[in-house]
Amino acid sequence: MDVKATAKTVRVTPRKARLVLDNIRGKSVEEALAILQFTPNQAAGAIAKVVKSAAANAEHNNQMNPDDLFIKSCYADEGLVMKRYMPRAKGSASQILKRTSHITVVVSDGK
Repeated sequence: MDVKATAKTVRVTPRKARLVLDNIRGKSVEEALAILQFTPNQAAGAIAKVVKSAAANAEHNNQMNPDDLFIKSCYADEGLVMKRYMPRAKGSASQILKRTSHITVVVSDGK
């Protein structure tokens, strides 16, 4: 059985979040949390929260054994993009895109 958790509008770009998600895909939940704890990336903290949430959903809502859980799939989709402007030379302006992402983690017990 598969259980998922999602964090929406996380202030990290999807490209940077995908780099961290590639490290934990297919690993057990305990191993993934250990990897995320020592990953020096802003996205690692947000992804760790989502992994813990998915594991808690599996344990409390579906009575799964937390020791058997592994990360079946994880992905980061693009969220809303905040547009800001920075003044430039000769009275012009350039656009700054502050990207967000929706992080989803699916855990399974292999049954």
